[in-house]
Amino acid sequence: MNRIHTAKVVVIGAGFAGIAAAATLFEAGFQHVQVLEAMGRVGGRVYTMRPFGSDIIELGANWIHGQEGNPLFELGKEHGLLSEGHSASTKMCLPGSITPCDYFFKEDGRLLQAEDVEQVCALFSRLTTRAFDSELEDRHRCLSLGDYLDNAFAESPLAATEDGLKVFEWCKRCECTDEASSSLYEVSASQISHYEALEGGFFNSLGPGGYQAFIDVLLRKLPAGVIMTNTPVAHIEWALDESGKRSTHPVQIVCEHGQSFEADHVIVTVSLGVLKQRAALMFRPPLPNSKMAAIDKLEIGTVDKIYLCFPERFWPEDCAGIQLVWDNGPEDAAVYTSELEGEAWKETWFKKICGFDTVARHPNVLCGWITGREALHMETLEDVEVGDVCMRSFTGWPVPEVSQVLMSRWGRDPYVRGSYTFVPQGVLAEEHGALAAPLPPEPSSDDRKPLQVLFAGEATHVNFYTTTHGAYLTGIREAQRLINLYT
Repeated sequence: MNRIHTAKVVVIGAGFAGIAAAATLFEAGFQHVQVLEAMGRVGGRVYTMRPFGSDIIELGANWIHGQEGNPLFELGKEHGLLSEGHSASTKMCLPGSITPCDYFFKEDGRLLQAEDVEQVCALFSRLTTRAFDSELEDRHRCLSLGDYLDNAFAESPLAATEDGLKVFEWCKRCECTDEASSSLYEVSASQISHYEALEGGFFNSLGPGGYQAFIDVLLRKLPAGVIMTNTPVAHIEWALDESGKRSTHPVQIVCEHGQSFEADHVIVTVSLGVLKQRAALMFRPPLPNSKMAAIDKLEIGTVDKIYLCFPERFWPEDCAGIQLVWDNGPEDAAVYTSELEGEAWKETWFKKICGFDTVARHPNVLCGWITGREALHMETLEDVEVGDVCMRSFTGWPVPEVSQVLMSRWGRDPYVRGSYTFVPQGVLAEEHGALAAPLPPEPSSDDRKPLQVLFAGEATHVNFYTTTHGAYLTGIREAQRLINLYT
């Protein structure tokens, strides 16, 4: 019998990486593939809901980033999963995408002039582009992203105005959402050039089925019963072919509820947050030092959403979002330094919120974004308390009582522990590659069966970390390793 028909593979995690890996293996002829998912649902950090009626809300991944060479964009086009029409094309306000329809309010309720905001945001976009395009001056390459931006902005006359400085702080706060970091002062300025932005629209809004519709397309490629939900893994035993234990297969996966699965290969797609918390005890024998170092050095940040549903719309029809320009915002260098010690920042956690954007297909709903330690603190609060605080953060407009609050809590989720990955100051992006390296490597230098433990997920992609297409591609990458091994 063809060896590909007898090989046993277990995939841990049913997000984009895990489902893509399983679908690719089945398409290649593998017949013994089992997917174990700890949650009670599939999708991982894709979480499409309908809490406010029949239209979708994305509590997790929100957009397809880029078009050219993006397999998820192509999948969306092929299956009609992308949005059409202005009502479905709402996007988050970022420094590089502001429009006159974004209303910027200071803490005292004063509306800032659009042209003043646009000048600062345009400069901020040029400065970040230099970092992403690896065009930093030598004096900036050793700095954090926050320090580089401050130094470069200080050379502009825009830095001489109080409003210019505050809008620049808003820009940095928004960039924290993109980088999934507590602060840009913790992100490497030089290493973000390894991230590859695909050409085409950065925001590609999804159709009425949301991201779940993409997951469903992939699920149709899997036989019934392949995915077991509510099946968290306790530990993975590998190298059994050299341990002296009597075993037909070199890998055994033991689950928290007592089930165990023998396999020739296991593809681990859990998040970097889960690896940080559990890798030291999850693998027997322990992972090599290079793998553990990569897990330790790379960081995963928390990005949360706050959905506020109102009984009626109170913002103007042309308003795309309400952006909050704080006094003493957390991405101001002096404020950041002063709050490194102690917990005073918890009193003003809401100042990490960038603003509240309108939501596609929901005329009465706004979505706020918050990152880092402030997001983790927010996750400990009750929804109603968060809603009350957000209401105090608004404009001078009359605001009705919020009728429903919905928040994500990715940092506290025991099976995720964060949102997506970033490269911290002092760390090289090559650690993504070290995290992706299979065990044992192929070809192996001894008689051990190669590729017993493989790793996938957005954190294992050097160029597309943080993205859904990065996660998807890593699942295919690891499946292809096994296909090549057997064919």
